[in-house]
Amino acid sequence: MVEENKNQDIQPKVLVVDDNAQNLELLLAYLEEIDCETISAMGGKEAIEKTRTEKPDLLLLDVMMPHISGFEVCKRLKSDPNTAEVPIIMVTALSELGDIERAIDCGTDDFLSKPVNKLELLTRVKTMLRLKNLSDKLEKTLEYLSQVELQMGKGDQA
Repeated sequence: MVEENKNQDIQPKVLVVDDNAQNLELLLAYLEEIDCETISAMGGKEAIEKTRTEKPDLLLLDVMMPHISGFEVCKRLKSDPNTAEVPIIMVTALSELGDIERAIDCGTDDFLSKPVNKLELLTRVKTMLRLKNLSDKLEKTLEYLSQVELQMGKGDQA
């Protein structure tokens, strides 16, 4: 029980990924209004590494980056069982229908158009963090129920 209370005090972690330092700073400044820990990455490779090591609750992911695009980062993270459940909001200046379809095909959970509207960003981030929190709680509850069923099954065999 004590462990559960500690987990409730932990701030959600948001990883912001953009190869443009000004865009990165702007997004980080906007997120100061939300009760969350922010970390940043300047490119796709760093985003993948930090997602695996830092285990963020949400990614804000730029699409157009050198070396590894946001599309590719999203595809790799969503195909890895260790990172597949991390929600991703793609942030892009692209607005063509084909680009939106490609983002969805890669597994993005939502997307924002640049220039980013602060209110829209904060609303979507809060919503995604709330959904992630509920999903995590559901997963823990299902694990607990599974353990209870196992214990009850062992009791029946005795």
